[in-house]
Amino acid sequence: MIKCTFENGGKGLLRHVIVDALILNSKNEILLVKRAEGKVLEGGKWAIVGGFVERDETLEQTVHREVLEETGWEIDNIRLLRIIDNPNRPNEDRQNIAFVYVCEAVKKIGEADDESTEQRWFSFKDLPPKDNFAFDHFEDIEFYLQKGK
Repeated sequence: MIKCTFENGGKGLLRHVIVDALILNSKNEILLVKRAEGKVLEGGKWAIVGGFVERDETLEQTVHREVLEETGWEIDNIRLLRIIDNPNRPNEDRQNIAFVYVCEAVKKIGEADDESTEQRWFSFKDLPPKDNFAFDHFEDIEFYLQKGK
């Protein structure tokens, strides 16, 4: 949660804006990353790629940047899947507002950063168990399978 003081002296708590990306390949598999233990929240769990929107950056620019930083993949065909603005999201101390996107992997052009220890393509039939997912990312995948295709 961001704490701030406004010009008039009033105080407020602001929510973070993030993007998450379901990255698909031509085989209709999804790319998941295993979060690094001791480095990021929910370390040791599988996740979709995502991160905070930076100043002077659009949401789609953030998706491109985060996917490239965390996986080394270029992406295309980005489309908004859903917006999550639930102030009571599980495992969230920051009350993030998430813009969840679906995109297609185009070309591997770089290496992953150190926020994850592993990347793997999964078929939707062979995903890790729900309790092995960080945050509510499993629900994002379920939503995509039910409504987003």
